[in-house]
Amino acid sequence: MSLSEAARKVRENAHAPYSNFKVGAAIRASSGAVYIGCNVENVAYPEGTCAEAGAIAAMVAAGDTAITEAYVIADSPTPVPPCGGCRQKLAEFAKGNVRVTLATVAGGELVTTVGDLLPGAFGASHMENS
Repeated sequence: MSLSEAARKVRENAHAPYSNFKVGAAIRASSGAVYIGCNVENVAYPEGTCAEAGAIAAMVAAGDTAITEAYVIADSPTPVPPCGGCRQKLAEFAKGNVRVTLATVAGGELVTTVGDLLPGAFGASHMENS
């Protein structure tokens, strides 16, 4: 299954009773395995989980630690970018040149990279003196 198909399919499982804004994400790890996630809202809004974070958590739980490609889809007029927190999460597990496709359910796509989504990312090298 392609990343597009996996993200589109898992998006339908999103728990979004408050915003009705369902998001699906699929990531490919360096092992070749594909991990998926969908947003899970909570009535206490800050306690929800983003689709990208869910896919990354599934990847780490399975023992993989490097993303080689990501795909995010939502029912939006234009491709929706990850939130700031998810950009940082992607940067934790992916190199700057890793391809990220942002898509709409209507078929629109925007291809970018982790580095373009989060220029000047905070990384482990910033903590070398600690």
